[in-house]
Amino acid sequence: MKLLLIVDDYLPHSIKVAAKMMHEMALEFETQGHEVTVLTPSPSLSTSFEERSIEGIKVLFFKSGEIKNISKIKRAINESLLSFFAWRATHNYLKTHPHDAIIYYSPSIFWGYLVGKLKKLWGVKSYLILRDIFPQWTVDNELMKKNSPVYIYFKFFEHINYKNADCIGVMSPSNLEFFKATRKNTEKFEVLYNWAKIGTNPLSTDTFRKQLNLEDKIVFFYGGNIGHAQNMMNLVRLAIKLKENSNAHFLFVGKGDEVDLILTEKEKHQLKNITYLPSVDQETYFNMLSEFDIGLFSLHPGHKTHNFPGKLLGYMEYSKPILGSVNVGNDLKEIINKAEAGFIYDNGEDEALYEAALSLIESEKLRNNIGENARKLLIEKFSVEQACTQILNRFEQAE
Repeated sequence: MKLLLIVDDYLPHSIKVAAKMMHEMALEFETQGHEVTVLTPSPSLSTSFEERSIEGIKVLFFKSGEIKNISKIKRAINESLLSFFAWRATHNYLKTHPHDAIIYYSPSIFWGYLVGKLKKLWGVKSYLILRDIFPQWTVDNELMKKNSPVYIYFKFFEHINYKNADCIGVMSPSNLEFFKATRKNTEKFEVLYNWAKIGTNPLSTDTFRKQLNLEDKIVFFYGGNIGHAQNMMNLVRLAIKLKENSNAHFLFVGKGDEVDLILTEKEKHQLKNITYLPSVDQETYFNMLSEFDIGLFSLHPGHKTHNFPGKLLGYMEYSKPILGSVNVGNDLKEIINKAEAGFIYDNGEDEALYEAALSLIESEKLRNNIGENARKLLIEKFSVEQACTQILNRFEQAE
C-alpha cells in the first residue's frame, strides 16, 4: 500500500515524542513492505514546498506559520491554517501522486479539511491517531469556558477532524469509555496504544552526570513539555520534601508555560536539588535519559479524560523505573503498577509519592528490577509492530 502520514511535527529537528513515534511508524510500515510519504509543516522553509528523504522515508515539508512554543493566540491562528497551507503548497504533487490510505495524528485538530479533500480526491480510507482530547481538557482544567465562542470554534474543527476519519484510535480504554459516554455512533473508535521501536540501547557514558556534577546522585529525570497540563508543582513538592536528602536530584528538561514556576519555586525554597535545562534534540535527550536513574511524569488532577504521556515510552525503552502522578481514574495507573514497572499514584497523594521515591533512592536492586519490568511491558503492549498491524487490519477490514 501507498500510505500518507500527516503530522504537525517531524524529524530531524523536532524534540517532540510525536515526531519520534510517527517516524518509527513510517519506518515500520516500510519494513513491512509498504510505501510511505510523510506530510508535515516547516515554518523555517524558504520555499512553499520541499521534498526530502529522512532515513529512506519520503517527507513533504510545506511552509506554515509557527505552531510550537509561541503565544496561544498566534498558535491558534497558525494551526487553523494548517490544512489550507498544506493544500496550497502540495496539491499539484498530491493530485499526481495518489495514495491508498491516510493516517493522521492529532494534535493538531486542524487536519480534517485536508484529509476530507484527499479522501475525495483518491477515494481512500483514513485513520486518525487521537492523542489529545482538545478542547475538552482545557475546559476540565478551567482554561476555557464551555460554550464560549473560542470553545465553539475549536469544537467545529474537532467535528471536522473526527468526521473525516473512518477509524479513530484513542490511547487508552478510559478514553474509549469517555467517547462512548459522551457521543453517539462510536463504532469507529478503538484503543490504539502509544508505541516505540524497541532496539538495543547504547551504553551509558556518564557524560551529562559529569557536566552537571551529578556523579554521586540518584537522578529523577523529567523530559518534555513543562506546562499546565502536567501540573509541575506536583513534582516540585516532591523535590521540596527531598530537599534534605543528599542523594536525590531532580533534572527537568523541556519548554512550557510552567518553566518559570519551577525556577521561582527553586529560588523561593532554595532547592539545590533541582536543575533545569531547556529543550534538547532527540539524540541528546535519549543520551541523557540513558545516564539517569528514574523517569518522572505528572498529569494535572483536573483532567477528566485520560492521557498516556509519550515520554513514558522512552523511560520503558531505556529500562527506567517510572514514578509519577495521574488524574483520578486514569487506567495508566493500573497498567504500570500491575506490571511492577513503576509507582503511579493519584495526583495529590504526596506522601505515597514521597515514600516510593525514597524506596527507589535507597535500593539499586529495586530500581533495576522495576526498570526491567518497564522494558518488558513496552515489548508486550506498546511495540510499533503492534500499532502498525492494527492500523493495517482496519484498512483491510474496510476494503
